[in-house]
Amino acid sequence: MTAISTPLRGEPGPRRRQRSISELVTDVLVVAAVVAVVVVGLRTERFLTVANTKAILTSASLVGIAALGLTLIMIGGAAVSLAVSQTVAAAGMVFLAAQSLGLVPALVLAVVVGSLLTGVQGAVVGYAGANPVVLTIAAGFAIAGLAVGISGGESVDPSGTGYDLLNATPAGVPLCVFVLVALALLVEWVLRRSAFGRTLYLVGENRPAARAAGLPVGPTTTVAWLVAGALFAVTAAFTASFNTAANVNLGGTLTFDAIAAVLAGGTPISGGRGSALHTLAGAVLISAVSDILLLRGYSTGVQVLVKGLIVLAVVVLVYLRARGRRS
Repeated sequence: MTAISTPLRGEPGPRRRQRSISELVTDVLVVAAVVAVVVVGLRTERFLTVANTKAILTSASLVGIAALGLTLIMIGGAAVSLAVSQTVAAAGMVFLAAQSLGLVPALVLAVVVGSLLTGVQGAVVGYAGANPVVLTIAAGFAIAGLAVGISGGESVDPSGTGYDLLNATPAGVPLCVFVLVALALLVEWVLRRSAFGRTLYLVGENRPAARAAGLPVGPTTTVAWLVAGALFAVTAAFTASFNTAANVNLGGTLTFDAIAAVLAGGTPISGGRGSALHTLAGAVLISAVSDILLLRGYSTGVQVLVKGLIVLAVVVLVYLRARGRRS
């Protein structure tokens, strides 16, 4: 009788071995890329100064808080908001204009504005199945037009001084850094431990199947976008406070930078997977790269090009890793 060889429990078979090799290669490439950034940074003048470190952390915080919101949207499945910059601009203008009411009421108003502007888009995506790219492009134009119309195209100056508290530096570290870390931990806990987080992953993994299983696809998507809008507003408050003025250009390239941070953190735009802590790491990476290029005298165009190449490389690696899992 011919003996049949059967892999022991826990012993990797051919598919298991192939998947492990694929994941190992991608992990090595990611580590190599991070090491390359560190080496170039060490060889860049003024990169290791205290002032520059604070600048990187501040930039990472402003990008990272908004990126946490985009992480929720992307995990929810094949969706991304291209109206982040416009939403931040509108919420920032409201935040500074309402300073006469006090810091907390002004922040609450900004969060309400950001949540409503983004939540309405999420409801249309979640309930009506609208294309999020087309929808958010249109929303971005509408929000920018509304902001210009209300402000008359002028910058909004603060009507009080409460906003300056957001520029505080406890223990020498900008307040926004502490807020970013706290929010990242909170979002990660919600994603991993709450019923909402588990439902969001399931909706993002397979929306038709989630709908057929009776999961609340519409409400879950809407809530994810509402929370994202609130996070955009928090970014707006810090950015407006830092600039001490707000206009329609307050958001700058934030939409692209936030998307880059989320993708650099390994969250696929296809949905169903992702991590707030990985997004935090992605925000730091993108900010460090931007800082290195700035210190070396490269133009904004070159900075955008390099960040785009980083995102492209990460997207390819995520795809290869996912294909390795399926093989």
